[in-house]
Amino acid sequence: MAPNPTIIKAVEQLGYQVTVGDVATQSGLNVGETNQGLLALASEAGGHLQVADTGDIVYLFPKNFQTILRNKYLQLRLQEWWKKVWGVLFYLIRISFGIFLIVSIALITITIIMILSAANSDRDNGSDNRSSHSGGGIGFFYLPDLFWYLSPNYDTRQQERRREKSDLNFFEAVFSFLFGDGNPNANLEERRWQEIGTIIRNNRGAVVAEQIAPYLDDIGEGSAKDYEDYMLPVLIRFNGQPAVSPEGQIIYYFPELQVSAANKRRQSVLPYLEELPWRFSAATSGQIMLSAGLGVVNFVGALVLGNLLRGGTIAASIGGLVGFVNGIYWLLLAYGTGFLGVPLMRYFWIKWRNQKIAARNRDRLGRARLLANADTSLEGKIAYAQQFAAEKVIGNHDLVYSTETDLLEQEIDRAAQIDAD
Repeated sequence: MAPNPTIIKAVEQLGYQVTVGDVATQSGLNVGETNQGLLALASEAGGHLQVADTGDIVYLFPKNFQTILRNKYLQLRLQEWWKKVWGVLFYLIRISFGIFLIVSIALITITIIMILSAANSDRDNGSDNRSSHSGGGIGFFYLPDLFWYLSPNYDTRQQERRREKSDLNFFEAVFSFLFGDGNPNANLEERRWQEIGTIIRNNRGAVVAEQIAPYLDDIGEGSAKDYEDYMLPVLIRFNGQPAVSPEGQIIYYFPELQVSAANKRRQSVLPYLEELPWRFSAATSGQIMLSAGLGVVNFVGALVLGNLLRGGTIAASIGGLVGFVNGIYWLLLAYGTGFLGVPLMRYFWIKWRNQKIAARNRDRLGRARLLANADTSLEGKIAYAQQFAAEKVIGNHDLVYSTETDLLEQEIDRAAQIDAD
C-alpha cells in the first residue's frame, strides 16, 4: 500500500509525532482511512509506534522520512520528475495560444497585403498612378496604426496610467482570457473537512449539529433536517458517536479527536464555509482589452482574407505563401472564431456558476447566524454536549512502550521509574 500524500503532508505539518485524531483533523480524511494510512506510512518510512499508559497510540516519524520514501519508491521519484516536466509543458501550452494568435494575425495581414499588391500591380498595367496609390497605401498604413494601438507597449502605458498590476505577461494573459485561471474551489472538500475537524477539536470532541451545519451543503429540508441526517457523513469520516440528551436532542462526540500528541492552542476557523466566486481572468482590464482587440482583428482579417481567396484563382496564380495560407485558411478561421467564442461562452457560464455559489454561501451564512444568535433550546443543547467533551494530550511521560527501542530495555527503564516514584 503506497503512502497517502495527504497523510504525509499532515504528518510534516504536525511535527512528525501524531495521533490518528491529529492527522484526521489536519487532513480532513476519515478516521478509518487515516488509521490505515498511518500504519502504511509507519511501515514504509521507518516510523515508530508509541503506546501511552491509557492504551492510546502515538506515531513518531523521522524528520527525513520523505527522503526514505523517495529512495524506496521509484514511483514517487517518477511522479516528482513528471511534475517538474509537466510544469514546463503546461507553461509552453499556455503561451502557445498567444504565439499562435500573433502568427495568425501576421499570416493574414501579410497575405492580404500580397493579394492587394498583386491586384494593384495588375491594374497598374492599364491605369494611372493615382489608382495604384489609393489601392495599397491605405491598407498598408492603416494596419500598422491599428497594431500600434493594440501593441503591448501601448497597453503598458495604459496600465501605468490606471496603476493596474498583473503577474501575467502578454502570452499568459491571452491564455487567461481564453480559459481563465482554474477552479478557485478546487480544494473545497479538503477545506470543508479540515474546518469541520477543527470545529470538533476546538470543542474538545463534542458538538451539536448546528455547529457543523454552516460547513455542509444539501442538509435537506423537513424530516431529513429535523433528524439531522446530514451529520451521518461527519460521523463516518471522524468515527463519531451520537448521544441523546434528556430533552431528546442529539449531540455528537468523537473519541479519536479528543486525543492528541501535543498540546495545541485553539485554532481560529471561519464561521462558515465560503466558496470563492469564479473570476473571468486574472489579467488586468488592459490585458483583457488587448487580447479581445487582437481577437477581433484576427477574426475580421480572416473574413476579409476569405473573401479575397474565394474561388482559389488568386492563390493559384500567386502561389507561395498565399497558396500555403489558402491551404490552412479554415484552420485560421476556426481559431479566430474560437478565440472570441470560447471567452464569450465562458463569461455566461461563470455568471451562472457564481449565482449558484452565492446561493450556497447565503444558506451557510444563514445557518452560521442562527448559531451565533442561539436560542435557549440550542444553548441548552450545546451545554449538554460539553458533558462529553474531553481532551487528552499524550506526553513522553505517558508512554509505556515504543518500537524505537528494545522491549527489554524499556521494561527495565519502566521498572526503574516505578521504583523512583
